[in-house]
Amino acid sequence: MKILTAQDPETKSPDIMASNIEQLKALFPEALTEGKLDFDVLRQILGGALEEREEKYGLNWHGKRRARQLALTPSTGTLRPCPEDSVDWDTTRNLMIEGDNLEVLKLLQKSYSGKVKVIYIDPPYNTGSDFVYPDNFQDNIKNYLELTGQVDGTGNKLSSNTEASGRFHTDWLNMMYPRLKLARNLLRNDGAILISIDDTELPNIRRIGDEIFGEENFVAVLVWDRNRKNDAKYFSVGHEYMVVYFKNESLLAERQVVLRGQKEGVEEVRAEFDRLKAATGSDWHAVRNGLMEFCLSD
Repeated sequence: MKILTAQDPETKSPDIMASNIEQLKALFPEALTEGKLDFDVLRQILGGALEEREEKYGLNWHGKRRARQLALTPSTGTLRPCPEDSVDWDTTRNLMIEGDNLEVLKLLQKSYSGKVKVIYIDPPYNTGSDFVYPDNFQDNIKNYLELTGQVDGTGNKLSSNTEASGRFHTDWLNMMYPRLKLARNLLRNDGAILISIDDTELPNIRRIGDEIFGEENFVAVLVWDRNRKNDAKYFSVGHEYMVVYFKNESLLAERQVVLRGQKEGVEEVRAEFDRLKAATGSDWHAVRNGLMEFCLSD
């Protein structure tokens, strides 16, 4: 196996920003001067399509600019194969990748950009308490209040309404935004992404989803039942959500794609699920293993 160095192209993810500039250059060559984008020229070309009002519709939070930049920052690294931990290494058509999902998403851009049909993500839900992830966006409450101008350096309040809970939405949005940006790049033109979410961030995932994928590509918010809790304070919420976006809804509409058609084998799997559920007394671990054996046996 070849030993890679930091200078080898295999150790770097694609430079998305450079790619974006190349696309703008192809569309509007007059807007680039000596390799730099001239926004004044671009503004003249786009005319009324450019939003220049101070107050704009959208979702903003502390760190959004940095989160957007993070998605464009190349990663230096590579994916290392592990044949010794693999099954059927020479013949398998499947990959399981272990690593920080942001870095992995960047590294996948080189080989899989525009090639993925379906992406399903189940991100960490925002429970209203601190959570830690490798991007180092996590601010303690003191830093958050200083950065958002609510207290000065000595802790004196600068605003009458201290929004302590806002940092939890901020952290979560900063974690999600670059990952969704990179996920969109991986999708084929007829691809779709499904995002599991609960009530806490459902409104926000819709807003950043509309921004990243385009409001016109929103498909639906699916509701699915889960186990109900008996210790609920007011209501026993027995459902969560799955937000669905297409990469290009107009393309699927043009192709008359229908998602509700019955798939071959579904009834057999459903019947086996019901049998396993009854036989195991709703032991979900056993049901899962039984279904895997059933599917592999075919």
